[in-house]
Amino acid sequence: MKRIIQYIPGISGAIIVALLGIFFSSLIPQGYISGGVFALLIGMAAHPIVIRFPLMGKGISFTGKRLLKIAIIGMGASLSIQQVVQVGGISLVVMFFTLATAFGGGYLVGRLFGIPWRQSGLISAGTGICGGSAIAAIAPVINADAKDIAYALSATFLFDILMVVLFPLMGRALHMSDLGFGLWTGTAVNDTSSVVAAGYAFSEAAGNFAIVVKLTRTLSIVPAVLIFSLIEARAARKENTTDGARFSFRAVFPWFVLAFLGVVILQSFGVFSTETSSQISRVGKFCMVMALGAIGLKTDAHRLIRSGLKPLLLGFIVSVAVVVVSYVVQLSLHQI
Repeated sequence: MKRIIQYIPGISGAIIVALLGIFFSSLIPQGYISGGVFALLIGMAAHPIVIRFPLMGKGISFTGKRLLKIAIIGMGASLSIQQVVQVGGISLVVMFFTLATAFGGGYLVGRLFGIPWRQSGLISAGTGICGGSAIAAIAPVINADAKDIAYALSATFLFDILMVVLFPLMGRALHMSDLGFGLWTGTAVNDTSSVVAAGYAFSEAAGNFAIVVKLTRTLSIVPAVLIFSLIEARAARKENTTDGARFSFRAVFPWFVLAFLGVVILQSFGVFSTETSSQISRVGKFCMVMALGAIGLKTDAHRLIRSGLKPLLLGFIVSVAVVVVSYVVQLSLHQI
């Protein structure tokens, strides 16, 4: 019971931020800016105050990490296995080009800027796969130091914030369909939380599609970590060291994706009634807004801005390249 009580202050703070986000979103005509976007920005504005109260830390961390995954799993109750297979299959082609752009472009531009390969690799992984999760998974296997990780997180998250605000506006300006926008968001926006915020800011259907695409993309963490572990092992041999990285499938596999698919399968077999699915969806969306608010509460905006100029510029170039390539490939596939 005492452990549960420790989470209450932080969770309560996230609920308040979520309610404020939803309120401000209701004041915007046609919902152009979602409650999740407002919650993220409000949380960031409140960070300097919240950081003075360490007792909120555990609840905020739980809400920003665990609750977001639980909410995504719950959203599976509003999808069918046919939709998941269709959308996930379409996204594979687009993902091939965006991942090639992120890693190939990141390596070349990183060399041009004189950025160490470990640092540029982390920025590319964060941009191409899934933001902080990919960075956290790859950093240990390439023996990245704290500065490399901090630069990579700053470079990817700073532009994620911009994408959360700009993507829905650009999607409407380009007259994209729900499927097209969900595919674009899921393949071009970095972190899972940002994909959720941008997708549902456009429409509920676009948000559902974006989640499917994003989870498909998240699975690429496994081969990416394996490849980077081989690169690090080779580098370690060249440097005559014996601390080459080891690949752990169990440690890096995003297991919550399987839980999401399990819920989708149950929904496809009619386990959930229409009313139950609707209720789970509503609760899941509110939990997502809470999670985005909690992520904002943990984010030090000043620290992000103070990060090194070259890593930020690399992150910007790679992010823009991925956004453009994703859209062009979709356009060629008539999936806009």
